[in-house]
Amino acid sequence: MLAAERGAAANTLAAYRRDLDSAEEAVGDLTQADNAAIASLSGAWASLAPSSVARKCSALRQFYGFLIDEGWRKDDPSVALPRPRSRRPLPRLLAHAEVEALFACAEADAQSDRADAVRLLTLLELLYGSGLRATELVSLPLNAVPRDAPFLTVTGKGGQQRMVPVSGRARCALSRWLAVRGEGGKLLFPSRSGQGHITRVRLFQLLRALAARADIDPEKVSPHVLRHAFATHLLEGGADLRVLQTLLGHADIATTQIYTHVDSARLVALVNARHPLAVRREGS
Repeated sequence: MLAAERGAAANTLAAYRRDLDSAEEAVGDLTQADNAAIASLSGAWASLAPSSVARKCSALRQFYGFLIDEGWRKDDPSVALPRPRSRRPLPRLLAHAEVEALFACAEADAQSDRADAVRLLTLLELLYGSGLRATELVSLPLNAVPRDAPFLTVTGKGGQQRMVPVSGRARCALSRWLAVRGEGGKLLFPSRSGQGHITRVRLFQLLRALAARADIDPEKVSPHVLRHAFATHLLEGGADLRVLQTLLGHADIATTQIYTHVDSARLVALVNARHPLAVRREGS
């Protein structure tokens, strides 16, 4: 059902399977488990973070909803699941100066016209310039590259397609990459073996190495952090939240609203650091 009707991605399917398997290890056959058995999961999950418990509960609720819809159960034992209160953490941020330092280092490396350096610059431009998810970026087909229109066609979560803008800088980087990429293959960023695309793990490693060369703490940099930077910096510049939702490919605007909290936190920090009363208090 998740795959056929909802178009869930492979990673989502794997996560649901892990959650259901671990629950079944704790209580036995989930299709036969009663309320007491399901309630006992609260103790089994006591050491987990609230966000992990919430994810596992979601998997079980949807599982029992499926059993009821199919007529395999009449009762819903998921009502006995714990209800953890979890707050979505604020995303890690990169300052404008740190983003500029990453680009300066990547551009300096790409002056050599080495294929790997040009590729990294292109990846960076698309992560920060278009806000792509790591999986969306590494799996881009060659035919997604725009010919005339300044847009990429991206297939996101659940197989949903959207159009994302490509900046002039990113288009220049794409042109340079296509010139040195070589022939063959249907993927924009093929792996070294040519059998598929570069992995998300490899993209993560490349960005961490770039951060180290740019004198930025590598722990601060990842593909998703650059996606967050794209969203946050757009919002700072006055972008509309609905536009940002479309660009990021969020199904629910509540997911996008996290960036309003990020911007608010930045404003509070700015007031605390720059307001005359704060300066007088520090000097007193």
